[in-house]
Amino acid sequence: MRDCLNHRAGFDRVLMTVAATFLTVSAGSALAQDQARSSAAELAIEAAIPRPEPANVPPPTASDIKLDTTATVQDAAKEPVRADVAPAPAPEKVETKPSDVATTPAPEAPKSETAKSEPATAAPAAPATAAAPAAEPVKAASNVPAADQPVADKLKDIIGTKTSRYFDRKNERAAIEKFYGARDFAPVWTQSGSVTPAAKGVIARLKDAASDGLNPADYPVPDFAGATSPDALADAELKLTASMFDYARQAQSGRMHWSQVSGDILYPEHPVDPNEVLAKVTTATDASAALDSYNPPHKLYKELKAKLAELRGQGNGPVIEIADGPALKYTPAHKKQAEIVVEDPRVPQLRVKLGLAENAGDTRYDAAVADAVRKFQSGAEMKATGILDDKTVKALNTPKRDKQIDVVLVNMERWRWLPRDLGAPALGDAYVILNIPDYTLKVMQRGQQVWTTRVVTGKPGTHATPLLTETMKYITVNPTWNVPPSIVYNEYLPALQQDPTVLQRMGLKLEQNRDGSVHISQPPGEANALGRIRFNFPNKFLVYQHDTPDKNLFARDERAFSHGCMRVQNPDQYASVLLNIVMPNEKYTPERVRSMYGKSEVDLKFPTPIPVNITYQTAFVDDAGKLQFRKDVYGRDATMINILKNKSGKDLEAVVAHSQPSYSRPATTLPSGVAVANNGGGFGSSGPNFFERLFGAPTPPPAPVGRRPQQQRVFTR
Repeated sequence: MRDCLNHRAGFDRVLMTVAATFLTVSAGSALAQDQARSSAAELAIEAAIPRPEPANVPPPTASDIKLDTTATVQDAAKEPVRADVAPAPAPEKVETKPSDVATTPAPEAPKSETAKSEPATAAPAAPATAAAPAAEPVKAASNVPAADQPVADKLKDIIGTKTSRYFDRKNERAAIEKFYGARDFAPVWTQSGSVTPAAKGVIARLKDAASDGLNPADYPVPDFAGATSPDALADAELKLTASMFDYARQAQSGRMHWSQVSGDILYPEHPVDPNEVLAKVTTATDASAALDSYNPPHKLYKELKAKLAELRGQGNGPVIEIADGPALKYTPAHKKQAEIVVEDPRVPQLRVKLGLAENAGDTRYDAAVADAVRKFQSGAEMKATGILDDKTVKALNTPKRDKQIDVVLVNMERWRWLPRDLGAPALGDAYVILNIPDYTLKVMQRGQQVWTTRVVTGKPGTHATPLLTETMKYITVNPTWNVPPSIVYNEYLPALQQDPTVLQRMGLKLEQNRDGSVHISQPPGEANALGRIRFNFPNKFLVYQHDTPDKNLFARDERAFSHGCMRVQNPDQYASVLLNIVMPNEKYTPERVRSMYGKSEVDLKFPTPIPVNITYQTAFVDDAGKLQFRKDVYGRDATMINILKNKSGKDLEAVVAHSQPSYSRPATTLPSGVAVANNGGGFGSSGPNFFERLFGAPTPPPAPVGRRPQQQRVFTR
């Protein structure tokens, strides 16, 4: 009997091997046929683009075989056990262990003596029966409502082959495939053909894009009401998602890249992650608010947004229009002629329009009103007569308002370039912010202004102060001025040819290096071009903030006179404020800082760097809540307005080459045998150039030769 059982077991193993071989060969043949039907291009696409797993019939798993084996053991247990026959040995089960199944798809294990006696042709039929339920993915049937399945099928087809029709960016296409694939391609903006609350929130935000200084035309909203077929619903689904991506990206980073405006702008990139946008907006209780959160969170941005609504007549405050009427003129008293003051009911509105708070209800067109009209005319590039004529009334109304709207829009755009977190969290969100057109520097901490001072910034043109965000790492007391090669080439060496003693009289030291190059420097001291303190925030433009021995320019309203660096009016106070933020236990005072003045450099390093943000805000809201405008000293507004008005949103997103300008001035022909050391690595001087200082210039007045040098923009590292 034992021999009979062993014989049968061996026969069964042969049958199983034959069946496994048959299945393997069949699968290989089918695969070969599929590959033959695929072109080389199709195979390349399959290899390059991730696609959802196909609904192929899976091979039997270890759990499938285990069930059959259990049945075999149970059937065998029903047979009478004879004393002279040992039970079936355990190794019989090894034939169906998981490792064997994983290697080769196997037929069902032998079940009973009766099953073993069946014809051998029945053995291969078992896998086909077991695979039948896996023809359709079980997951899809459970996750997609039946009413949405047709749309899901269309989305699956589009996302698998036609995603680029809707999404230009690779990361967006990848996010779409991942997001919709995880939900078995069920739509998120519609349910049973009806628009979901999330979709309504997104649509509302896109339609209101103008309130944030964006263009609603850049974010088209599909017609869900007219989408009655699965094809149309799938198309609307992806179009709304694409518009949502565009809004989030432009709200956070801007409609244009800063490099399109000027080469001397460098802010850290902060692009949006489309995966995060999908997850955040589609799961939010308020999808509109979630999408709105990609706009700048800064207080000054939100204040500009409110003023934009007022300018457009959408805010709480009325937009003041000056009515037409007779020309108004003020005639001052002159010799025997008495002062002539006319009255007009339009004057109170005119006072409000021009920002004259005093005597707001006075109807007299007096000297104060005429002077304000004269200033307005000058700013509007009109003849400054002080007469309120029809042309001036027209300029006061719509044209000026439209221009103000444009200026507010570009300033809101510039806020999108700045980091979302301006300050250092470890220092109570402390940071420095310098506004070039306003010529002011502020130290902020915990959302409040800690200190402010006046500054002098770069001249328009090649000497403009760059826009950037960096971190201040240390302060240098008693800095040495190492003259940059640009000044050596273009100013000092040519001047030496005319007057060999000029550098000595200006307190400058001329040295020749071993390689024959020239090094010019100015030691620390009261007359040093950098003053007594330099504030260092290393950056690619090689600019910084510093003291100056010449304080006269701080009294002027417009202070764009340097070669790019920023002169600080009260550097000892500035230093003490910063040091108390980074080292509060040291108790620095301006007096303590001044006590360090001497002839040797002293570096005061910050344990935690403070962010420095150089901005360009020609429109901002002051502490009194009034909208302020400043002169577009570098022409940034005009450039940006032109870009916004003459290009579509899609065109604005193209990132141009970040070609930063070289601040080194072109070298003149040097005297024979003279080379220049590359010790500085910076550019030009602040204030009048070298020849102006030596030989005189109309504005600003030059210092006499031999007197301390005018403020210079200098670099030591």
